[in-house]
Amino acid sequence: MDAELLELQRQFEFAQQAKSSIRLSDRNVVELVQKLQELHIIDFDLLHTVSGKEYITPEHLRHEMAVEINKLGRVSVIDLADVTGVDLYHVEKQAQQVVSENPGLMLIQGEIISESYWDNVAEEINERLQECSQIALAELATQLNVGSEFVASMLEARLGTLVKGRLEGGQLYTPAYVARVTAMVRGAARGITVPTNLSVLWGTLQQLLHEMDGASGVTVESSFFQSIFNGLVKESKVIGSLRAGVHWTPTVFATAQKECIDSLFSQNSFISYDTLNKLGISQPVQFLQSRYPEGIPMITAFAHPSLIEMLDAAVEDAIERGSWIGSLSILPASFGSQDAAKILSLCPSVQSALKGNKALILGESYVFSCGFVKSIYDCMEKEMDAFSLSGSSGGVLSDDSNLVKEVKVRNDFSKSSEISNSGNEKKKKKGKSTGIKTAESIPDDDDYIPTKSKRNQRKGKNVSSNQVSDAKAGAKKDSAKEDNLNVPSEEWVMQKILSVVPDFEEQGIEDLEMILRPLSNYMRPMLINYLKERRKALFTENTEKMKRLLDNLQKRLDEAFLNMQLYEKALDLFEDDQSTSVILHRHLLRTIAASIADMLFHNLDMHNKLKNGTEVEESQSSEPITLNSAERTALAKNFPGSLAKKALAVGEALEGKRVEVFMTSLREMAEESGLLLKKLDKKLERSLLHSYRKDLSAQVSAETDPITLLPKVVSLLYIQIHSKALQAPGRAISNAVSRLKDKLDDSAYKILTDYQTATVTLLSLVSAATGDQEEDCTSDRILSKREFLENLMPALKGLVLNASQS
Repeated sequence: MDAELLELQRQFEFAQQAKSSIRLSDRNVVELVQKLQELHIIDFDLLHTVSGKEYITPEHLRHEMAVEINKLGRVSVIDLADVTGVDLYHVEKQAQQVVSENPGLMLIQGEIISESYWDNVAEEINERLQECSQIALAELATQLNVGSEFVASMLEARLGTLVKGRLEGGQLYTPAYVARVTAMVRGAARGITVPTNLSVLWGTLQQLLHEMDGASGVTVESSFFQSIFNGLVKESKVIGSLRAGVHWTPTVFATAQKECIDSLFSQNSFISYDTLNKLGISQPVQFLQSRYPEGIPMITAFAHPSLIEMLDAAVEDAIERGSWIGSLSILPASFGSQDAAKILSLCPSVQSALKGNKALILGESYVFSCGFVKSIYDCMEKEMDAFSLSGSSGGVLSDDSNLVKEVKVRNDFSKSSEISNSGNEKKKKKGKSTGIKTAESIPDDDDYIPTKSKRNQRKGKNVSSNQVSDAKAGAKKDSAKEDNLNVPSEEWVMQKILSVVPDFEEQGIEDLEMILRPLSNYMRPMLINYLKERRKALFTENTEKMKRLLDNLQKRLDEAFLNMQLYEKALDLFEDDQSTSVILHRHLLRTIAASIADMLFHNLDMHNKLKNGTEVEESQSSEPITLNSAERTALAKNFPGSLAKKALAVGEALEGKRVEVFMTSLREMAEESGLLLKKLDKKLERSLLHSYRKDLSAQVSAETDPITLLPKVVSLLYIQIHSKALQAPGRAISNAVSRLKDKLDDSAYKILTDYQTATVTLLSLVSAATGDQEEDCTSDRILSKREFLENLMPALKGLVLNASQS
């Protein structure tokens, strides 16, 4: 066999050394190979090398690649293309097949890496780890030129075998370092006795490690501490509860917490939610309900049923005695009114008392027996009687029915006014009208201010603080609206309750309003309803009084306003004399006009009091009502709406210098209040003038005082000569007399001027007299002047009486 092999080798060597007689070029060889492939003699793939001078089969290429990979462990596909001399496309294609056929190889980012390579790398990493105790995966990935996730997966498969360490949070630690950190975490966790946020603890441990190891120390992530801690908890080496991953509550704290809560609840029969919050329990109600199922959750605390029993006994006793009790005085000081209300709702005695209308709960925490409340209300009704009759608060307390009644009264009033006016006209035509009051008896009246009687002064002080206008029905929108109710305020009711039940103050309650205000809020609607019903009754009773008052006011206003218009016409005679005109205007404003305004203000005030349900006595006296400017202003300001402005305008006009301004303001106020002002026509003027002349003639004829006779004679002369009713004060008599010079003969005018001069002299002597008749030298002159005037009185009377009779 060996001889045959040797023979074959010699023949092969001879064949190689023999020179061919036919030589083929490279091109011929390529064509020959192509022809053989076409004839399917060569039925396998052939690959060209980069040089183009060699053919290689894919199987041989894969073989060469595998050899190179086994030799280096990690080879780039580009490097394999250079080594094999084959195009990169064919190398990449065959690389994928090599990797798929061999499970120990992997293709990563254009590189083929074998498992042996990673084993060698792992050994190198382990040696380095043992030297520095920690290596970052990012650093390894940079050195190996692969991704951090791939390095982590490679190391995880070799931890505990080739790599002696622990991978955590992107860091690789040695077992010794892990044991060291584990001991630190375990010691720190066991040293915690209160609920703690672990993030704070991990920060403290990081700082401690940094101080211990210095600049070369290992940077430990919080996740590493957390992982170690979770392992300790799982192994029960650290006992406690972990919530949300970072909130740690040690068992020792939970035990002490529960013992403290049990002790407080058993001693006090309640525990507040604030206490549980301070103990670190974030949901106190759920915690207490699960621990004490028999307990009662409230607003601010959690109570034991024994508290209900204690409060129930006290409330039952108070109800039986017909008294009251504040539940907060029985319950602990930390309880609020809402807590008390909830406990009261659970008391059997309170439930039965409320169902049987034997008790009331006011202010959430106060229990009153119905008998006690009724006794207070009975006393308060008497106070309300006084409140209703006093009318001190004013205002309107009426409903729609009252408004209907009021409109009806106004309609009746309008009809009665028309009848009254027509009746007055007929009477005046027949000469039966009453006499007109004059002011001639006041000798010097430029600064005249009417004085009040004591009776009127007392009425002025009790002027009601609220007034209501009696406007025309449908004239204004405001007439359809109701004013605020005249009702007692909460403070007034509270004050009266305290006066009725002084026990509230005597028991030393710190804040009386806590008990008085709920009781006031409960009783006030009943008191208001009582007051409303009483005022309705009074309003019904006062309806007839209101009608009589309005009828009487309209009659008196008609008469007074017609007289005012009559006197106003006489002012035209003095328009050319400004100083005298001002005196006459002011005199008429302060006498006749003032009396009209005072009558109107006073009667509207009485009408409104009757309308409001206030009991008012009807005045039987015929004396005129006199008010000063302050009282008029007070009444005017309290009139509602636009009537107040118009009433103030009337008061201001009285203080002015022109009568026509007052007349305009008076008309507007009367129109606003629903009254009618009759206009003076020619017929009425002649009738009033005739009546005034007849009445004045009778006064002159019966007059015995020489001083008061002069202004009456002058007024009568003006009626006879000018047909004007003159109202002149003493200061204007001289000018009034001088204007009669051309209207009287010389003898009559001389009598008049002599009498006027003597009157002025007498008044001057009287004002200058000292009052001591024995030493006063002017007394004789006064007597002589008076005698002179008395002797001249018949002649003066004759100037007017003879003419009147003729």
